[in-house]
Amino acid sequence: MTLFTRDPAVLVLEDGSRHVGRAYGARGTTLGEVVFATGMTGYQETLTDPSYAGQIVLQTAPHIGNTGMNAEDVESRRIWVAGYIVRDPSRVVSNWRSENSLDDSLEHDGVVGISGIDTRAITRVLRSAGSMRGGVFSGDAADIDPDEQLRLVREAPEMSGRNLSAEVSVTAAEVTPATGERIGNLAVLDLGVKQATVDNLAARGFDVHVLPQSVTIDEVRAIDPVAVFYSNGPGDPAASDHHVSLLREVLDDKLPFFGICFGNQLLGRALGFGTYKLPFGHRGINQPVLDKQTGRVEITAHNHGFAVDAPTDGVVDSPAGYGRVEVSHVGLNDDVVEGLRALDLPAFSVQYHPEAAAGPHDANYLFDRFRDLVIASQENKN
Repeated sequence: MTLFTRDPAVLVLEDGSRHVGRAYGARGTTLGEVVFATGMTGYQETLTDPSYAGQIVLQTAPHIGNTGMNAEDVESRRIWVAGYIVRDPSRVVSNWRSENSLDDSLEHDGVVGISGIDTRAITRVLRSAGSMRGGVFSGDAADIDPDEQLRLVREAPEMSGRNLSAEVSVTAAEVTPATGERIGNLAVLDLGVKQATVDNLAARGFDVHVLPQSVTIDEVRAIDPVAVFYSNGPGDPAASDHHVSLLREVLDDKLPFFGICFGNQLLGRALGFGTYKLPFGHRGINQPVLDKQTGRVEITAHNHGFAVDAPTDGVVDSPAGYGRVEVSHVGLNDDVVEGLRALDLPAFSVQYHPEAAAGPHDANYLFDRFRDLVIASQENKN
């Protein structure tokens, strides 16, 4: 463990500000979009969420790492964040489930981080100016000329226009058998799917076929699916035309569809709506959302920097010709679209993460709603 390092590190933002701290995790240089996550727990799930690919994550909770890391709570096969920013890393690991320290895990996966800086001050900047590109330079890289560091940051790609699906998706199909009463095969397009999502779907009776993001409609049909699911994932939905075209073929086949997070944005685009980049996004496990169908307010887990541009009041016609559509869920902090429901097709989606690991379980019922939709669709065919 290297928690007591005095190796230097500096965080450089594209606005020219510099924050000097200590190296944390791997040494070197990393570039990405700097975003903040407000969860007070669940840092392991955050780090292993593929949706954070390309992003340098700042934890607003000041004390990080005290429960260590374990093999059971990971959401995917590796840590995906481009970099990591914490204020006070734990000096010791104290949890009976811990198998290794957070610092060692970051170093093992080559994740460059920084500690010992005022994360509250940086969060206030990001809330005012919006998410921005940044770079963490640690060890020998901390001594690079400041003007050169800033140049590297400003030349890094912006998140808008980036398609990162191929970087996080599986390259071959993976199948998780149903653990509940079997319904049939479910085609899951892996745009950055989390293990908790797969487990929830399997528990509802689906044989979960996690498919590469590059599959065609014929490859989807080949597994004889009873439904299709689009996962969460990183990147700009406007740069995912292939996934939108594939989804339109799914809708044309009248296959039941459920999308989460990135999947919600892609359903929005498939239905003919636009998407846009939020100033600083929603990332945390305490976001209030209104379910317009029930009037219930749910506390939900979020991780998204883009949103669907659709009318939040009433029923509208799909601009792409898929019948009537309504916004089913709305964020109560800023009125952002948090869910869509097609009224003439068996398709719906939500912008947040109903599997919520770690986080609240208020929205877990959505997996039951999807199961019921699929069963009803099968009964209508018979």
